[in-house]
Amino acid sequence: MMTGRKRGFGQISKQRSGRLQARYTGPDLQLHTAPHTFALRLDAEAWLADERRSIVADTWTPPANRRLAQLGPVIFATYARAWLIERDLKPRTRAHYTSLLQVQLQPLANTPLTAITPPLVRHWYSTLDPTRPTLRSHAYGLLRTILNTAVQDEEIAANPCHIRGAGSARRVKQITPATLNELEAIALAMPEHYRPLVLLAAWTGLRFGEITELRRKDIDVPNGTLHVRRGVVRSAGRTIVGSPKSAAGVRDVAIPPHLLPMLDAHLMRMAPGRDRLVFPAADGKSHLAPSTLYRVFYPARQAAGRTDLRWHDLRHTGAVLAA
Repeated sequence: MMTGRKRGFGQISKQRSGRLQARYTGPDLQLHTAPHTFALRLDAEAWLADERRSIVADTWTPPANRRLAQLGPVIFATYARAWLIERDLKPRTRAHYTSLLQVQLQPLANTPLTAITPPLVRHWYSTLDPTRPTLRSHAYGLLRTILNTAVQDEEIAANPCHIRGAGSARRVKQITPATLNELEAIALAMPEHYRPLVLLAAWTGLRFGEITELRRKDIDVPNGTLHVRRGVVRSAGRTIVGSPKSAAGVRDVAIPPHLLPMLDAHLMRMAPGRDRLVFPAADGKSHLAPSTLYRVFYPARQAAGRTDLRWHDLRHTGAVLAA
């Protein structure tokens, strides 16, 4: 680029293409460049003269801000999609956020960010289904997080989400852990190869995705330890193996001594191979699907008189037993 001669206000430079570029130092002491180049010096000088007049009249704003204003307000749906793309999320979390944006947050989709006010947030929140408190809190929490980023990006001056307690859900269903007798009854009512699965879930507190991704190499029977390093989730019809749900999920878990003989016998019945799944599907290679487990778990919990007990509740049972 060739540099042009100095002027009283601003500078005009000749580009390699032969066109002219105009720039000047504004009241903010920053260098501002014209949004396009000029074929004639007269046009470049006219642009600089217009900029100078707006400075003298105290109506000046940076040219970049004016270009953004011409593009129109930033719409929530557009900003939220970009926000989601930029985040490093686990597949299941990404799918959950996408669903929240498409359903619960859809009423705000075409609203400019600057038009999302505290009253509008309160009205939107009041339309969410109160019988689904967890989903309601997740939707509110996602909106608040996205708008926090919008504040950091200087798209809005402040976050309009101020509803106390809206980001946390009160548990609707009171969990009653299984007793030792009930747990034994459930395990005995399960097919034999699923009994260690039930008892490990209850006594070690592993999530379904963690326990169904356990492989022979993850179980150290002599030292009574489970090495939890991975988990499996299902998202959009796909089975995805990744790290556990959180950083704290990578851990070693002690196996209660009374479970070791049963677990050792289960491993002895398995086909050899360090990477073999400990609790696979019927084909011996695929991950066990929740629906497959439920077909035997539901009758087993009924046999124990605990039709209210969900599989996930076994984790709470384990916490009570540990205490």
